[in-house]
Amino acid sequence: MPDTEGIRLQKVLSQAGIASRRVAEKMIIDGRVEVDDRIVTELGTRVDPTASVIRVDGARITVDDTLVHLAINKPLGMHSTMSDDRGRPCVGDLVEYRVRGNKKLFHVGRLDADTEGLMLLTNDGELAHRLMHPSYEVPKTYVATVDGAVRRGVGSTLRAGVELDDGPARVDDFAVVDKLPGKTLVRVTLHEGRKRIVRRLLAAVGYPVLELVRTDIGSVSLGEQRPGSIRVLTQKELGELYKAVGL
Repeated sequence: MPDTEGIRLQKVLSQAGIASRRVAEKMIIDGRVEVDDRIVTELGTRVDPTASVIRVDGARITVDDTLVHLAINKPLGMHSTMSDDRGRPCVGDLVEYRVRGNKKLFHVGRLDADTEGLMLLTNDGELAHRLMHPSYEVPKTYVATVDGAVRRGVGSTLRAGVELDDGPARVDDFAVVDKLPGKTLVRVTLHEGRKRIVRRLLAAVGYPVLELVRTDIGSVSLGEQRPGSIRVLTQKELGELYKAVGL
């Protein structure tokens, strides 16, 4: 007897926004779709999308509509917490009326009040845990405005490592983006998550930070997202995050 339980795989892919039903069928035939670590090429295959792990081109997709994955551009002066007992503006204020069902959200990539930029909010606990865990080395990129003209060799020093008061730290990448009167715009990429790590690293090599914005966490970029705005992560972004942390 044919298996009538579950939902046809191409319909699951279509509902997840991966592709139209017809394109999803071609993806399956071409061997681009895995279900529970097994490549599936049969169009009649039915799956339980709430129980199976489905990947397209190696990137996991999610069809669980109880999961929330958001990108927020935290404005300057706002605290990263979901609530604040002192009544200060916080990230929770932005999402209070935007996320239905009072879902418990974790913030991934906390930022100080004087730093703006990209944060992720999710109720996907395992994803949040892995993104924050240093062993997965998910890179984060910042654009900093620093005091003065940056001399040659600073990038090499930062890549080699700098001794801070709580141990050595280094960047994965460093570049000068623009030179301005009396200051310089630089881009810093690292996978460290220690408190105020970018400010402390740049100060340690003689360049105090005047302004700091986080632009990327792993595969997710701030792009043109305005301060205070929230958007849902795309399936592509989410799949790449899952892949980066081995989910």
